[in-house]
Amino acid sequence: MTMWIMIMWASIAVIITSLFYVSARVPNFLDMFDMAEWEKFKQFSLGLLVTLGVTGILAFFIDFINALICVLYLAMILAVSEVVFWVLQKISGITFEHYYAGWIALLITVIALISGWYFDHKVWQTDYEITTNKKVPNIKIAMFADSHIGTTFNGEGFVKHLQKIQAQNPDLAVVVGDYVDDGTKKEDMIIATSALGKLKTKYGVYFVLGNHDKGYYGSAHRGFSEADLINELEKNGIKVLRDEIAMPGEEFYIIGRYDYSAIKEQKGYRKPIEELTEGLDKNKYMLVLDHQPVEYDKDAKAEVDLVLSGHTHGGQLFPFNQVGKWIKANDLVYGHEKRQNTDFIVTSGISDWAIKFKTGTKSEYVIINLKTNENTEQK
Repeated sequence: MTMWIMIMWASIAVIITSLFYVSARVPNFLDMFDMAEWEKFKQFSLGLLVTLGVTGILAFFIDFINALICVLYLAMILAVSEVVFWVLQKISGITFEHYYAGWIALLITVIALISGWYFDHKVWQTDYEITTNKKVPNIKIAMFADSHIGTTFNGEGFVKHLQKIQAQNPDLAVVVGDYVDDGTKKEDMIIATSALGKLKTKYGVYFVLGNHDKGYYGSAHRGFSEADLINELEKNGIKVLRDEIAMPGEEFYIIGRYDYSAIKEQKGYRKPIEELTEGLDKNKYMLVLDHQPVEYDKDAKAEVDLVLSGHTHGGQLFPFNQVGKWIKANDLVYGHEKRQNTDFIVTSGISDWAIKFKTGTKSEYVIINLKTNENTEQK
C-alpha cells in the first residue's frame, strides 16, 4: 500500500509540474505578438490562464482526469522536442526564429492522443495458440477482462462485442474480472449479463471477480452490490468461481481465484494455489482464472497449466507502461509468458477504467486455441 501512496503523490507532483511547464511555454507559441516588454511573471500568468482555460474546455468535453492526461502528454513530448531542437541548434549553429519545437510537439501530441482514443475505444481480437503435453480436446477459449461497463460502452455496446465473440464459436468463455465498476448503471449490468448468459458454448461461461466488481463507494452509489451482481450472473447461468474448482469436461479443471485485492486492499484471505490444487489429478489440464497477474512463481510451482489474467490494461499509456515493468507491480503487464511448464496470458482488457486513451496498447478480447502437442497425440 505504501508503494501505491508514493505513486499517487508522485503522479500529483508530475501533473502539477506539467501544468507549470506548459504554462511557461505558452508565451513562446505567441511569438507573433510583441510581449518582449512584458515581465516574466505576466507572461507566465498569461500562460497559466491559457493552460487552465484549455484544460477546462477539455474537461467539459471529456472529463477532468483525461484533460490532465492531455496536458501531461503535451508536457512530456514538448520536453523531448525542445531537447531535440536544442541539439540541432548546437550541431548546425542555426538559431530558429520561431517556436518550431513547440508546434511540432503540439502536432505529435494531438496525433498521439487521437490515436490513443481510437485504440482505447475500438476492440480488436487477439489470438494465441497454446499447446500442452496433456491429452485434452481442442478447445477454443474466449477470454476478456476489464469491461468496466459504462466506460467506453454501455450494456448495448457490450452486447455488440459479445456478438463478435460468439461469431468465433468458442467452446468455453471466461471473464477475468473488473466486469463492472462504480460507474456502471444497474440497467447496463443487467442488459450485459443477460447477453453474456446467452453466449452459446460447449462448456459454459465462467467468471471470477476483480477488484472493481465489488464497488469502492458502496452499493448505493451504483445501485447494486457485489452480491446483486453475483446473483444476476448466476441467474443467467454464468458460473462464478471464488476460490473454487469446476470440471466442465473430463479432461480439464477450471480453478477460479478470489481476487488478490482481498489480501492487498482488505487485509483478508484467499486460498493459496497449492491448497486449491491439492488432490487434483495432475494428469488433467488445469486452467486458472485470476484477475491480477501475481504469484506466478507459486502458480508454476503448483504445476498448473495456464493462468489467465487482466487488471493491468496492458500498461495503458506509453511510456508509463514501462514503469509497471520496472517496479514489478505485476508479474506480467501484457501478453504471453511461460515459466517452467506453466503458460501465462494477460489481456489489455476490452475497455478501461478512468483513462480514455491507450497509447501503449489496445483494447481487445482474446481467443485461445488450446490443443495437445502432435507428439503427445501419437503416443
